[in-house]
Amino acid sequence: MTAAALFPGFLLQLQQWRLPETFVVAVALSLVSILSWSRTRRSRRRPALNLPPGPQTLPLLGNLHQIGALPHRRLGALARQHGPVMLLRLGSVQTVVVSSPEAAREVMKTHDVHCCSRPAMSGPRQLTYEYKDVAFAPYGDHVRDMRKLFILELLSMRRVQAAWDARVAQAGKLVLNLTRAGPNPVALNDHIFSAVDGINGTVVFGEIYGTEHFNLQFLNILSEVMDMLGSFSAEDFFPSTAGRLIDRLTGVTARRDRIFQRLNELLEEVIDGHLNTAHNEQLGDGKRRSDLVQALIGLFKDNNVKAMTLLSAALTLPLYITMVWAMAEMIQHPSVLKSVQDEIRAVVGGKEMASPDDVSKLKLLKMVVKETLRMHPPLTLLLPRETIQQVDIKGYDVPANTRIIVNAWAIGRDPDIWKDPEEFNPERFMGSDVDFNGANFEFLPFGSGRRICPGMAMAVTNIEFILANLLYCFDWELPEGARKEDMSMQEAGSLAFHKKTPLLLVPRRYQTSH
Repeated sequence: MTAAALFPGFLLQLQQWRLPETFVVAVALSLVSILSWSRTRRSRRRPALNLPPGPQTLPLLGNLHQIGALPHRRLGALARQHGPVMLLRLGSVQTVVVSSPEAAREVMKTHDVHCCSRPAMSGPRQLTYEYKDVAFAPYGDHVRDMRKLFILELLSMRRVQAAWDARVAQAGKLVLNLTRAGPNPVALNDHIFSAVDGINGTVVFGEIYGTEHFNLQFLNILSEVMDMLGSFSAEDFFPSTAGRLIDRLTGVTARRDRIFQRLNELLEEVIDGHLNTAHNEQLGDGKRRSDLVQALIGLFKDNNVKAMTLLSAALTLPLYITMVWAMAEMIQHPSVLKSVQDEIRAVVGGKEMASPDDVSKLKLLKMVVKETLRMHPPLTLLLPRETIQQVDIKGYDVPANTRIIVNAWAIGRDPDIWKDPEEFNPERFMGSDVDFNGANFEFLPFGSGRRICPGMAMAVTNIEFILANLLYCFDWELPEGARKEDMSMQEAGSLAFHKKTPLLLVPRRYQTSH
C-alpha cells in the first residue's frame, strides 16, 4: 500500500522485460474488463446507501495513486479535506479511513463486534500459515482462544520472571558495550536493537537465540517478513485472478515464496531444537525450559507454534523503533532530557544500574514514553479491520466486508484534541488519566477493543527499563560539529515507520557513587 503508481509501474515493468506490445495491451484490457464487470455486478445489487465522502477515484487504481510512501501522512491530509470518516477505493477494495477519536470509538467499541475481523491478504495468509496467529487472523474462536493463551503465557509468573532476567542481562550488556565505545560516536539504533532483540529472543526462543549463527539468520529473515507484510500485493487490491497474475509477473509471488521457505526452515530448526532438548530433559541431561516456544509446543501443532512464534518475535521491531524515536526527541529537547535524567538519578541513587523496582517510580520517564507513542505510534496505521455486517459510523453507512483503517498517527496529532500537537511535550500528560490501554480513543498506539495488541504490557515494560538505564548510565551528546537543529527526523518504512537516518550520539559514562 506504500507504492505510488502501482498499476502504471506494473505495465512499465512488463515493457522493460521486452515482452510483445500486444501482450502488454492484452493484459491491460483483461484487467479493465475484469474490474469493470466486477464493479457493474456490485452496483446492480447494492441498494442506495449514505456512504462516507472521499476523493475522486481513477479507473482501475481507485485512490491507490494518492497513498504515497508515507500513507499515514497522506491519509491524514486527505481526511482534513474529506472528513474523519473517509471512503476510498484502493484498487477494487472499498476502504473506510477513520481519523478522529469519536469515529475510532464507534469502530473499536460501539461496533467492535462487527468491525473486528481482518481482511484476507495474501502475504499475511502465507506467512502466518493460513492465519494461525492472532494478529492477522479473521475474528472467531481461534483468535479468542489464542489471545487468552498468549496473554496467559506472557503474564504467567514464570514467564514474567524469565522476561525480567532477560531484561537485566541485556541492559547490562548494552551498558557495557556503550561504555567500551565511548566517548566515540555510536549508532545508537544498532545497540538498542541488539538489546531488544536479545530480550525478545530469549523469552520467545530460549537458549538457541544465544547463538550468533541463528541470531543473524533470523534477524535477516524477520526484516524481510516485516517488509513483505507492509509492501504492496496486487492480489490484496484487485480481483483474485487479475491480482495473482500481476503478482506473478512482477515477482511478488516468487519473493513471498522465497521468504516463506526461509522462514519455515528457521522455525523448523527452532521446534526441532526444543523437541530434542525436551527429550534430553526426560533423560535428566538438561534443565527445564521456560521460553514461549516450549510452552506452545506442548499445546499445538507445528504450524500454530510457528505462527505464534513469528508474531512474538516481530515485537522486536516496534520496540526498537519507539526507543530510538524517544532518544531522538529528547536530544532535540535538552531540557526534557535533563529533567528525566535528574528524576532517574534521584530515584536510582548511587547504584550501578536502574533496577526493575526503580522503574515504577519514574513518572516523568513514563510521560516521555507516552509522548513518544503519541507522536510516533509503532504502527501509524493500525492493522486493517473488516466489517462483518453493515454498521453506522458517525451517520454514514459502512457495508459488510468493507476494509477499515484507523489512522492512529493522525489522531495523535489532531490539533482539535492536542494542544501544539507537533511539539514534543511529555508534561502534557502530567495529572492526566489518558493512557494507551485502549480506553482513551484520542491515544491509540496499541489499538483498542478485541484486536488490541496482546503484547502491550510487555512491550512498554521493555521500553521503560532499557530507556531508564540508557539515561541513568550515560550523558548523551551529539558528535562534534553536529547541531540538534540539523538532526533529521524523517521517517521511512512500510508496516512500521522508523527514523530514516541512524541516530549518532556520543555516550559519556555517568559516574555513580557505587
